[in-house]
Amino acid sequence: MPFAAAISEHPDAAAAIGECVGQLLDAHGPHPDLLAVFATSAHRQAFADMCGLARRLLRPACLMGAVSSAVLGVDREVEEQPALSVWAGWDLGEVAGVHLDRNVPVTRTDALRADEMTSSGSPDTGSPGSGWEQLDRLLPDGGRDRTLLLLADPLSFPVDDLLAGLTMSHPELVVVGGLCAPGMGPGAVALQVDDHAADRGAVAVVLDQRLDTVVSQGCRPVGAPFTVTRAEGNVLVELGSQPAMTRLQELALSLDAADRDLLARGVHLGRVVDERRADHGRGDFLIRAVLGARSANGGLVVGDRIEVGDTVQFQIRDAASAHEDLVELLQGHEAAGALVFTCNGRGTDMFREPDHDVRTVCELTGSNAVGGLFCAGEIGPIGSRSFLHGFTASVALFRERSART
Repeated sequence: MPFAAAISEHPDAAAAIGECVGQLLDAHGPHPDLLAVFATSAHRQAFADMCGLARRLLRPACLMGAVSSAVLGVDREVEEQPALSVWAGWDLGEVAGVHLDRNVPVTRTDALRADEMTSSGSPDTGSPGSGWEQLDRLLPDGGRDRTLLLLADPLSFPVDDLLAGLTMSHPELVVVGGLCAPGMGPGAVALQVDDHAADRGAVAVVLDQRLDTVVSQGCRPVGAPFTVTRAEGNVLVELGSQPAMTRLQELALSLDAADRDLLARGVHLGRVVDERRADHGRGDFLIRAVLGARSANGGLVVGDRIEVGDTVQFQIRDAASAHEDLVELLQGHEAAGALVFTCNGRGTDMFREPDHDVRTVCELTGSNAVGGLFCAGEIGPIGSRSFLHGFTASVALFRERSART
């Protein structure tokens, strides 16, 4: 099987990388096409050296890595303790990595925002070697049949702008990944692509195949869907010609006690991404939190822009819903390997049992070649577009080349 994963909880960085590399060499030997290295914050200072040692011993075609608060690998999730997760894939075809500078626009297209223009009115394409031109060259044909794996520093990198730009310039591209969450403050992030280490910006890897993905947002819809009949930016004013607050109050009265309690803990709104579908269920909604209310007009403040004509439905989230959602979305998927980018609000903060997400992915895909890290925002597609999410498990599924269509 051309995928393998290893995890070590040894507190010594050299011992940890030795354990993981040894397991991968035993499993499949050297020269993977892609090596993904994820470490917890305890290994922050040694991370670049760990990646360098992994490159020398395994000699991958491409390496990407990041430090975060927690990592996952094989069948374990390790939170806020020393841990290293290393994942490898062989027979992937062409793989290329790039570091993206933090203050540079995405592409030279009309997707660029006005405030990313220079005083002369032309896009600031950044300094030579900043990575953006290289990324453009790696994504011909609108990103068709390609996947972008992305790990970013949330404090210095405009992920939403990147995704918006890629939607315009590379509409068929699948983007999967997350925002690193190693701790607070600038410089806490450690990113790696090949032999280049960085503490800001983002690292991206382009695969010349379109991966299957699962984006489990951990919510389930409640009540009836409504058409937005009035909205002002991110304020949802009317649903079906009635004040949005009135609709929410009616929903609360219609729920049983258990669901009403979940609604009181946090209200979420799902916006249908593909309006062409007649029926909408799990996986069809982009979930955003309801942040507050506007008493003056009975509106609800939502963590995203809402448009008149959108179809929306209220959602609730808890551990049971998150489990059901991940299981339902993974049903029918077989994979020889997987990379999982899960929210740092999941794990033992959400589930009673440890290792929930990684074990669920292993059980339902039939593979324990699973690696990944916990994120402060997860990236993955809903419908034909890739978005930044929260409280989500975003999973990239790899199949053996003979099984790809």
